[in-house]
Amino acid sequence: MTIKLENIGIAVRNIDAAIAFFTDLGLSVVSRETISGSWADTAVGLDGNHAKIAVLQTPDGHGQLELFEYIHPTAIETDPVLPNEIGMHRVAFSVDDIDAALAIAARHGCHPLRGVANYNDIYKLTYLRGPSGIIVMLAQELSRTR
Repeated sequence: MTIKLENIGIAVRNIDAAIAFFTDLGLSVVSRETISGSWADTAVGLDGNHAKIAVLQTPDGHGQLELFEYIHPTAIETDPVLPNEIGMHRVAFSVDDIDAALAIAARHGCHPLRGVANYNDIYKLTYLRGPSGIIVMLAQELSRTR
């Protein structure tokens, strides 16, 4: 059996705000549509499933995010996940300039949870809250920037 990661799916409050955040970081929109119907009900396991979706691609072509904003059933607000909670945790991106990435995030009102860390002079990295409270990790490999 062959297995390949297809995408990471993230439910968001506002798909336009989430697309703006991730495209400003460098991802591109591959597709955008509204889905519904019995196939969507079956695939997702929700009756009356109706959602706006967007698939975004990383510049290297290896990673995709599928963002979805529910029209029906109504999205359920939950507390944002904490870094030590079990379950879906974060989406992580390698960047070549963490300061530039943080400046972009700040334009969207997104800031590090607690500064930028230096991991053994190998990586500079941080977690921040992205749109809809998504934890986004940004990491810059230092050995490539010396």
